Amino acid sequence: MNPKRPKQKVDGWVVLDKPLGMGSTQAVGRVRWLFSAAKAGHGGTLDPLATGVLPIALGEATKTVPFVMDGRKEYRFTLRFGEARSTEDGEGEIVAESDARPSDAEIGSALAGFTGEIEQVPPAFSALKIAGRRAYDLARAGEAVDLKPRKVMIESLALLARPDADHADFVVSCGKGTYIRSLGRDLARALGTVGHLSALRRTAVGPFREEAAISLPKLEALGHIPPLLGALVPVATALDDIPALALTGTQADQLRHGQPVFLTRDAPPSGTLVRAETGSKLVALVRSDGVALQPVRVFNL
Repeated sequence: MNPKRPKQKVDGWVVLDKPLGMGSTQAVGRVRWLFSAAKAGHGGTLDPLATGVLPIALGEATKTVPFVMDGRKEYRFTLRFGEARSTEDGEGEIVAESDARPSDAEIGSALAGFTGEIEQVPPAFSALKIAGRRAYDLARAGEAVDLKPRKVMIESLALLARPDADHADFVVSCGKGTYIRSLGRDLARALGTVGHLSALRRTAVGPFREEAAISLPKLEALGHIPPLLGALVPVATALDDIPALALTGTQADQLRHGQPVFLTRDAPPSGTLVRAETGSKLVALVRSDGVALQPVRVFNL
C-alpha cells in the first residue's frame, strides 16, 4: 500500500504507456500518488490485457477529459482464429472452436464490411451498466448479459501481417465507443470461423500518441516532483483541435469570474467553441453567441 503524501497542485497530462496486467483505475491511482495530485482521471479505459496509450489527467486537466474521450483512437491487435473465449480476449474460457482458417485474400475482402459506420454488440465482459449493474459483474456471476447493438465509426482497418495460419495482425482507427474485442469477434465470424484477441495495443488517443508515452517504471525512476513535472504535457494539448482566441488581461479576469466577454468586432459565429488564452496561458473554454463569449470551462492555471 502506498504511503500518504501531502497533495500538491499539479496540472497537466501524463501520457502513460500502460503495462500489461494493470487496470486503468490502478494505473491512474499510481500516477496520482507519484505526483501527489489532488485530482486525477483518464481519457479512456484500457483493459488489463491491453497495453499502450492511457492519457492521465491531473488537476485542471481533468476538465478536458471529455474532449480526449471523444477523440479518434488507434489500435494494433492480433486476432487468434479458431478459439472463441468468454471475455473475447485471452483471459476467458474457451466457449467455441473451429478448424476453419481464412486466407489473406478472404481477410482482405472482409475488411470493407467493417469500415465506416457499423453496428456492434459490446462484449459481455465490459463496464457498461445494465439496470445499474456492470455487465462484467453479471457475466462473472453467470447471469445473462443482454447488450443492445450500437453504432460505432471505424475510419480504417487494415491487415498488417500474418505470422501463421492461426494469427493475423491488424491496425484500426476508430471513433468513440468502439470495442476492439467485439470487432475481432465479429470479423472472425464473418470469415466463417471464431476468434478472440490475443494482443491489443492502443497507439493513439486524440492528440496523444505512443511516441510521446512514458512507461510506469520510467515515471517511478524519476522519483520526486521536480523531475516528474518534466513528464507533464500541458492541459491545452487536449484542446488542440479547438481554435484559440487571444484575450486581454482584463477580459481573462472577467472569464475567470464567470462573466461573459463582449466583443465589439470579430466575434466568432454563434455556437462556436473557442479556447480563450492570454499570453500563452489557457484561461477558459468559451462558446460564442455571436456577440459575447460565454464561459463553459474556466481553468485555474
